[in-house]
Amino acid sequence: MRCQSRSPQCPCAEAPSVPSSQHHLAAPLHGTGMVPTCKGTATSPGDHLGGPCPSTSPLPRRHKLYREELNLTSPAALLPLRPEASWLQFHLGISRDGLYPRSSPAVSRLLRDMQDFTTISADYSQDEKALLGACDCSQIVKPSGVHLKLVLRFQDFGKAMFKPMRQKRDEETPEDFFYFVDFQRHNAEIAAFHLDRILDFRRVPPTVGRLINVTKEILEVTKNEILQSVFFISPASNVCFFAKCPYMCKTEYAVCGNPHLLEGSLSAFLPSLNLAPRLSIPNPWIRSYSFDGKEEWEVNPLYCNTVREIYPYSNGNRLLNIVDMAIFDFLIGNMDRHHYEMFTKFGDDGFLLHLDNARGFGRHSHDETSILAPLSQCCIIKRTTLLRLQLLAEPEYRLSDVMRESLLQDLLAPVLTEPHLLALDRRLQLILKAVRKCIDTYGEVKVVANDTMQPEAPASDKVKLTT
Repeated sequence: MRCQSRSPQCPCAEAPSVPSSQHHLAAPLHGTGMVPTCKGTATSPGDHLGGPCPSTSPLPRRHKLYREELNLTSPAALLPLRPEASWLQFHLGISRDGLYPRSSPAVSRLLRDMQDFTTISADYSQDEKALLGACDCSQIVKPSGVHLKLVLRFQDFGKAMFKPMRQKRDEETPEDFFYFVDFQRHNAEIAAFHLDRILDFRRVPPTVGRLINVTKEILEVTKNEILQSVFFISPASNVCFFAKCPYMCKTEYAVCGNPHLLEGSLSAFLPSLNLAPRLSIPNPWIRSYSFDGKEEWEVNPLYCNTVREIYPYSNGNRLLNIVDMAIFDFLIGNMDRHHYEMFTKFGDDGFLLHLDNARGFGRHSHDETSILAPLSQCCIIKRTTLLRLQLLAEPEYRLSDVMRESLLQDLLAPVLTEPHLLALDRRLQLILKAVRKCIDTYGEVKVVANDTMQPEAPASDKVKLTT
């Protein structure tokens, strides 16, 4: 039982923190009294927006908005918002090209801050709160999966989703497991962020590994009595906690520190839905979440012809972005992409967010080629995506080597075992083989879409960006 909607009205919708134009989410900040901007900055669509003046003073409206976001109602709770804060700078850097620029000092700082900052509060996520008191846990196939995650807050209004370690690095998902009852792996979230960045998609929020002291950084800072009540000391004298559901409280689903320290992933929150609305849209290649059912795409090889007749897949970049997402999911082995999200500000051709990747990297010994159905059935791919994949297939830029080096930056390295890294190379060859088959059948002109020419910003956007 899980709410899939991400609309602002849905109780499962997360409400992160900070501002949001059709070229940059930050554009509405200018002139709103939230973050003052000096004149003469950010005059073109490619510029960074939201750069603060050298000196700023506290702004009542800014404080009111952020106090409401954090439910801080006491006047004593007024906190300064530093314009240089890494969370704020990450949010201001979101554009129609991706969640962050290719070279982003703000993201590098954000990753360090998520590793180092002290936790000041901990709570259940909004979808877990929606389930408390209202769910029938007999309908939840595995409480150890989706329900063990927490929202941690830090200074500067920082906010991240914490997913604890549920499975050891060298453990594979049993082959008899259905994808919808698989564990959620913290290291999969970390590795997915690094892979997304290597592929130059930049559609996964910054994610980092961290050792959390569950006593000092969760139990002692949470004000949620239900969360406090699920902590206990295990027979091995380790501090543990588990998911709370009114009909099922089982310690065998708990996660435990050693005795206090627990590995986990921290994923930076996106701007609040009130500030940067997002749509949650069913994936046309959604799987059947039942034991014996099949979706049309699984039995109809011409399914893409039907999809192409439906707006917005009939023109623009949406279908190409779906193929990008399928390639990403195939590389990580994620079969659980039932929905995708988009920022409404960037319109129908905006990029798709690659969220919730914790069910990836479960089986390195198996390549689930059905994940590639959008590519193999539609036979289209962006030229930029194909060029990047071809580069990562070259011996001097081998994908496994680039991933291995990138993951060494994380505190929890090694994040992936060697078999998972080598599986990336094998799956990359399968993707390129599928592309070659499409080109042999339909010709390169019809298969490879030229996306290297970026469209010029509409005149209305340019006015917003230069005022």
